[in-house]
Amino acid sequence: MRMYLISDNIDTYTGMKLSGVGGVVVHTRPELKAALEEALADNTIGIILITEKLSNEFPEIINDIKLNKRIPLIVEIPDRHGTGRKPDFITAYVNEAIGLKL
Repeated sequence: MRMYLISDNIDTYTGMKLSGVGGVVVHTRPELKAALEEALADNTIGIILITEKLSNEFPEIINDIKLNKRIPLIVEIPDRHGTGRKPDFITAYVNEAIGLKL
């Protein structure tokens, strides 16, 4: 299985390409849907890396795949501008998931 990147900027794409991960740069909803359909049709892709910005702009598309497909795994990654998550996002996630305050 291999990884595939769907990015909204060329810098993230270039960095991942240099490390051997193929992918595509998209900016619009139709482009994202087409890229995802192509990646889902390829049985050799086990992990789809997607930038946080794209995931936040089109959550319904990403969440539908996460909820209804076992493979590929979709992983949201920060781009060159850094993460858009709060500094304590992991603690908040654990608190929400198990109901314990850490």
